[in-house]
Amino acid sequence: MSDTPGSKQNTAAFYGQAVASFAVAMAATAVGIYQLSADAWVRGFLAIAVLYLVTSSFTLAKVIRDRQEGAPPSYAPFEKH
Repeated sequence: MSDTPGSKQNTAAFYGQAVASFAVAMAATAVGIYQLSADAWVRGFLAIAVLYLVTSSFTLAKVIRDRQEGAPPSYAPFEKH
């Protein structure tokens, strides 16, 4: 068994569930903003805010992942001493 960094892969089902969940959330938000009884500028502002939130969330997730991949493992329960 190899413990090289980056060797852990997600399953296809997990990846599919994550993509489907993201798509449903974005579609539901878009429909909600479209159906909102407000002026067009309010709906436009909310749409831009959602897009900004999504892009900043992806950036934050990438930064956290990069930091964790660069750090030495802090816990190894099966390591022999």
